[in-house]
Amino acid sequence: MSEKPSDDQPSASEIPDDVWEQFARDTARNTSAPKEPSARARMVTERLRQQEARGESPPGWRTGPATMNGRAARRRTLWAFLGVPLAVAVAVVALKPSLLPGDPFGTDESSAAASPLPVETAAPTAAPGASDPETPTLDEPFAGSPALRWVDGEDGIVLPDAKAVGSVPKERVAQALKLTKKLLVGANLDPKAVRGARPEVALSVLDPKQPELLDELDTALRSPSREHDPVTLFSRFRPDEVRPAGDVIKTRGHMTFKKGSHGGVAVRADYTFVYPLVRADGPPDVTRTIVRRVIDVELADPAQYRVTAGRLLLVEYDQEIGNSSCDVHDGYLHPEFSPGGPTGTAPTGPATDPYDRSRDIDRDDSDACGTVTRT
Repeated sequence: MSEKPSDDQPSASEIPDDVWEQFARDTARNTSAPKEPSARARMVTERLRQQEARGESPPGWRTGPATMNGRAARRRTLWAFLGVPLAVAVAVVALKPSLLPGDPFGTDESSAAASPLPVETAAPTAAPGASDPETPTLDEPFAGSPALRWVDGEDGIVLPDAKAVGSVPKERVAQALKLTKKLLVGANLDPKAVRGARPEVALSVLDPKQPELLDELDTALRSPSREHDPVTLFSRFRPDEVRPAGDVIKTRGHMTFKKGSHGGVAVRADYTFVYPLVRADGPPDVTRTIVRRVIDVELADPAQYRVTAGRLLLVEYDQEIGNSSCDVHDGYLHPEFSPGGPTGTAPTGPATDPYDRSRDIDRDDSDACGTVTRT
């Protein structure tokens, strides 16, 4: 259907020649799909045809650098389509420059906060690498420590996927793993227990039908000594001596399980806990005590053995403590602060890296106190 020009639009004879000529050139360059021309376009075309027949074609009509102009037109079209996305991209980069490849502006957020390590599923093959020699502070109590990249608290105790072992169903394996975690949390992460209170949560997991064991632990908590020291199983600090530097204890380790010797499932847990501390009454210097614990427990079958359902048998436990006064057996850990120096017996044993989880705990029975290479 053709268009009829409205009365208020100028006629073809009223439009200046230079406008018509520009229109003609643009029409000649148009490479889009053909479409029916409008009434005005037909008028222009007819006028130009008549001018060409009389030899009066305007400059550039079907002559001149069409190829160059065509490239220019396509280039302008390309930038027109790219303009909005490019503007959006520029705006995004302005707000978050780290999105640019290589982060040329040095604003990569990963440099501001260390990313957590992957979950440990087995013993590592080597000690963690050296850390920047930074001094810990109340704001950054794990500065200069490999534990900076460890997970906080009980979130660092990640249970392996439970599966049946022998005749022990998957559900009992899962129960044993959860009870083991509860024991670790109650003995090393419970805020009250860490501040020196009786570790009731941890004790509640142990089978009361191990009377000798519970009697020994009760004696150690009530009257600690060299022979009965609760820190061999529980992490405890004197509240009148030190206090936690913040609410975070770093945790790293792994747990394994196998068929037990009492008709149940045996679990081994190997975890290291890092405690940042300050003096209870003194300068706000931060130090760290590192405690590694390896415990073997079993959830026995109450249908075959005289045990308490839902309680763990504590088969064996061992520990390695870094940065605690040597040969002090009052039931607490005593972290040392650099300016003050050691408060216990001078160390005579070998130097060890308390963060090295690739080696077994030294079971030397000589009771020789050693030193740590870092805290």
